[in-house]
Amino acid sequence: MSRTDQYAPYGITLLRVSLGILFLSHGLLKLLVFTPAGTVGFFESVGFPGFFAYLTILAEIGGGTFLIAGVYTRITSLALLPVVIGASFVHLPNGWVFSAEGGGWEFPVYLITTVAAQAVLGSGPLALKAPRLPVLPQALAS
Repeated sequence: MSRTDQYAPYGITLLRVSLGILFLSHGLLKLLVFTPAGTVGFFESVGFPGFFAYLTILAEIGGGTFLIAGVYTRITSLALLPVVIGASFVHLPNGWVFSAEGGGWEFPVYLITTVAAQAVLGSGPLALKAPRLPVLPQALAS
């Protein structure tokens, strides 16, 4: 095994932790800065039911924490896919560039790709080992 191959698994960890930090920070932003009521108002203004705001805050904070720790990484990544797909639909009318007014769609679409890649790759090294769920297929356990 070459030296590059030896360290490649740490790229999985880097992706997992950076995605976790991103989701955790976005969830905390909605909770602490925009507030749950403000987030509900925004969700309703773009056509989503208000209770989706609470689900999104929970998914981003919980999912981000799980990703950072490396707990149930594949399931967590799959659970975060609807969040980033929803964000893509919200930003689609604003055009390509995320710096456009209201934010463009390229960053949420990129997140779809990275979250999907994380679901395929699993936790990588330096991950906590969570207890195996009885109904969880072994392929989704890491």
